Amino acid sequence: MDYTYIDLFCGAGGLSLGFDEAGFENLLAVELQPAFAKTYRRNFPDHPLLVEDIREISNERLLELTAGKTVDVIVGGPPCQGFSIAGNIGRTFLDDERNRLFKEFVRFVAYLKPKMFVMENVAAMATHLKGKTIAAVEDAFETAGLGYRVQWQVLNSVHFGVPQERRRLVMVGVRVDLNTTFDYPKEQERVYTVKEAIGDLPPLKNGEESDIPNHKAMKHSPQMLKKMSYVKDGGDRMDIPEELRPTSGDIRKYIRYDSTKPSVCVTGDMRKIFHYEQNRALTPRELARIQTFPDTFVFEGTSIQIQQQIGNAVPPKLAYQIAIQVEEALDHGKVSEGKLHRKQGEAV
Repeated sequence: MDYTYIDLFCGAGGLSLGFDEAGFENLLAVELQPAFAKTYRRNFPDHPLLVEDIREISNERLLELTAGKTVDVIVGGPPCQGFSIAGNIGRTFLDDERNRLFKEFVRFVAYLKPKMFVMENVAAMATHLKGKTIAAVEDAFETAGLGYRVQWQVLNSVHFGVPQERRRLVMVGVRVDLNTTFDYPKEQERVYTVKEAIGDLPPLKNGEESDIPNHKAMKHSPQMLKKMSYVKDGGDRMDIPEELRPTSGDIRKYIRYDSTKPSVCVTGDMRKIFHYEQNRALTPRELARIQTFPDTFVFEGTSIQIQQQIGNAVPPKLAYQIAIQVEEALDHGKVSEGKLHRKQGEAV
């Protein structure tokens, strides 16, 4: 059976790509940022995409947008600014206006009553305010609509075929009237390195372009090129002579990828983390490879907008494995042999 899903805060479409590959049908995607939406529309031309503020979508309009179809799953990663349960004693997570977008996710779940939901967010949510924030989030979903059995885990993408150390909280809810359970995907022993992910792409010099979409090297200043020339494979700013070494800023910058290890976490700004052997930052295509986007997936926008789209995305390979587990729960434990083979591991 083909199940349906809605992708909220869809960004470039990492979750959508994973759920599509698992055989789910998209009923609606919502994204506020035009550049992100342009990338999504290019890669998912058949998906109904709404480019507007999710807060402006009324419940009545939701029914129109989904054409009365049953929504089996709602997925997404709502921004929760600071996860504040507020500076004022007595205020809850949902009372804080800064977490309004999270409340919109809950509203969609409460109104549409999907069989399941999947919410992705940063790992810090799990420990924020000594667990009070995650408890408030769980409570909000447990009482939404018909009610949900809620569970969460912090998953590191490196254990799911992604060549990157990336820890994210993944919360899953199953509607209380359904006699089924969700099991998180099993971790894989095989770990992939940066070099395995991007080593076959053609080398580029400073500012050079290629015929491969999004494989364009940024233009570094002579000063930056000189600094990075001292940093060895897997090295950091301490390799730079003291008279040239930056003395302030993020310690995670001015480092070089280790070719023998997975990547550090890809974020929206990777301009001062250098290729393991070439004197430049990674291209958007290389970053997309590390996030497990296929080369056929083309990103639109400025260089920094593209980096943000890639850095904000859920790795499609992880999304696929989550989607298969969701399908298994909806099928009451059944999953096709072909999908099971893919779930258990394949090369980057």
